[in-house]
Amino acid sequence: MIYTLRHRTTYRYGRAVSFARCSLRLKPADGEGQSVLASAVTIDPSPTRAVTRRDYFGIESVAITLEAPHTSFSVEALSTVRVERLPPPAPEEGLGWERVRDGAVAARDIGGRAPIHFLFPSDRAPILRDITDYARPSFTPGRSAYGAAHDLMLRIRADFRFDARATNVHTPIAEAFAGRAGVCQDFAHVMIAALRGMGLPAAYVSGYLRTVPPPGRPRLRGADASHAWVAVWCGQMWHGLDPTNACAVQDDHIVVARGRDYNDVAPIDGIVSGSGRQRLKVEVDVIPETEMQDLALVG
Repeated sequence: MIYTLRHRTTYRYGRAVSFARCSLRLKPADGEGQSVLASAVTIDPSPTRAVTRRDYFGIESVAITLEAPHTSFSVEALSTVRVERLPPPAPEEGLGWERVRDGAVAARDIGGRAPIHFLFPSDRAPILRDITDYARPSFTPGRSAYGAAHDLMLRIRADFRFDARATNVHTPIAEAFAGRAGVCQDFAHVMIAALRGMGLPAAYVSGYLRTVPPPGRPRLRGADASHAWVAVWCGQMWHGLDPTNACAVQDDHIVVARGRDYNDVAPIDGIVSGSGRQRLKVEVDVIPETEMQDLALVG
């Protein structure tokens, strides 16, 4: 499947901003069944400086500096991505979770994508006793790592309520877990903390999820959304699991970045000077190639 991705973020400020420095992580990732055919970012106003770099985990970011006063700031990323992933394994296939746990600790690989980096607590996904205890029923002796993680995903989906008003981007996972409510970011952090508590490396994945409009209804511009899910190390490779939707990651998921938690992969972060009240608008479109052709014919 080939997708055209459009991600537009607009900030409007109550007072003129005299200085801003931001990091943009908006280019989709290459590898693991995904290839970027084209990608471009448009920034308004134009930055004084822009430096592209890749961090230790392989995440590409653009560091920009704005030094001219401005009352609005917009970033639009436009990409074309081919996604052709292998089918996910059967739920109980693969190495036992105890073997994967012990192997992750003993491994000597410390490269940026090595499982060891995703085994320990991080700022947004601390290991908490209550969350580890919640995970334990899925991890019966001898069960495969993938089977245990898959079962945990299903339980989170059944036990937690999707509620955009229950949390915000800064809500600690202890609060989201206690309330059994939140959004995809919360579900992913809870699942990561649970997996790490049981000794399995788990990563936070940011990206996009294709949504399908109801039959007979047109696609609404900006109706798709940024999304987050989990990658769990199963001893030989990473497997993606989406606790928000209780499904394995397949060709409807497009990866932008994978890190220890949201802090590593935030699409835009940084500092501004003198903004006053801010208004934020985010629009995301995930359009398959076939629908792009239909739009062109209609146009």
